[in-house]
Amino acid sequence: MTTTLQDCRALDASDPLRPLRDLFLLPEGVIYLDGNSLGPLPKAAPERVARAVREEWGEGLIRSWNTAGWYELPRRLGDTIATLVGAGPGEVVATDSTSVNLFKVLSAALALCAADAPGRRTVVSERSNFPTDLYIAEGLCRERGLELRLVEAEDIPAALDARTAVLMLTHVNYRTGAMHDMAAVTRAAHERGALVVWDLAHSAGAVEVDLHGADADFAIGCGYKYLNGGPGAPAFVWVHPRHAERFWQPLSGWWSHAAPFAFTPDYRPAAGIARYLCGTQPVLSMTALECGLETLLAAQPLGGMAALRRKSLALTDLFIRLVEERCAGNGLALVTPRDHAQRGSQVCLARDEGAYAIVQALIARGVIGDFRAGPPDILRFGFTPLYLGFEDVWNAVEQLREVLESGEWRRGEFNRKQAVT
Repeated sequence: MTTTLQDCRALDASDPLRPLRDLFLLPEGVIYLDGNSLGPLPKAAPERVARAVREEWGEGLIRSWNTAGWYELPRRLGDTIATLVGAGPGEVVATDSTSVNLFKVLSAALALCAADAPGRRTVVSERSNFPTDLYIAEGLCRERGLELRLVEAEDIPAALDARTAVLMLTHVNYRTGAMHDMAAVTRAAHERGALVVWDLAHSAGAVEVDLHGADADFAIGCGYKYLNGGPGAPAFVWVHPRHAERFWQPLSGWWSHAAPFAFTPDYRPAAGIARYLCGTQPVLSMTALECGLETLLAAQPLGGMAALRRKSLALTDLFIRLVEERCAGNGLALVTPRDHAQRGSQVCLARDEGAYAIVQALIARGVIGDFRAGPPDILRFGFTPLYLGFEDVWNAVEQLREVLESGEWRRGEFNRKQAVT
């Protein structure tokens, strides 16, 4: 049966999560399908950050480390993130960037393997993993004389052998939206004696994650995508308690010292996850991230991550169905898995010609997605159930249909590459 605009409006009317949209400052006339790249601005953030600048920094000055709770921010935000990823209290800290945190945990994982199984000399990852993850791994492997082995997703189980030290994967693939079975993959790696590092950049706040349930070893994630923390927001890091205190992480800055204000010349690592901090924390960015996390906490009385996941799947199901109904014959191919268990919170479409220009034409019409170069070239659309509705999906597909059928994407201004795609 064909889906109508009225059907979409009826779904919005009965959506218990619909009030959460009011937590965000979204421009009028914009359908924002790029929250998987940068989450939108929470309404609370401008005043909250301004207060931190005006009162905490401006009036409290250095006293605010104590009086305004600045010192506790990494752990306090970490405890909130822990509720979204299946970790325990005191096991997560918000700090640094995703890349820096990956360097820390991959270094620690390799140190564990060097101590426990020195014959294991290979890091395995997916060939289509996010490039910064591969760059960090490549650098560490070069430094330590190890091998980085890149394989296709379907070949991961066969690639795990007696030489594998660490399996490093992104839970939801940034190009395709394909999601690994974290528990099954972790179990397979452990059965072969390898540790697993998970990048949750495209899953924390978007899909249900259970790090303890999966018996994962290490995880890092992003603060500015589905956590809505603002551009360049601090990332986060989690280490299973069984590993947390076995080794120093390599960036042993003063913030991770057991007694940072003792100012001793020698380093003594803090207990637990606090040793994965490094230098002085970015308070204003942490303040904005806290506002982003509060938008996710607002979903808890409405069913929390389980409810968000149900709506995410409903939105992405609808988008796929409408694209196939209304844009048929225009050269679009679905890249994202149809199977719910294998799909994150985005839909990716491949096209042989004009993918970048089509995305730019959509942006000009107020439908903001993004482009990822191939092959194949990808039109990428993220679906964040906190603020997107079913009518938004209908209207986005209608705009896509018009861009394709009118050929307006062929215009010169839509084919000029910008620095950020």
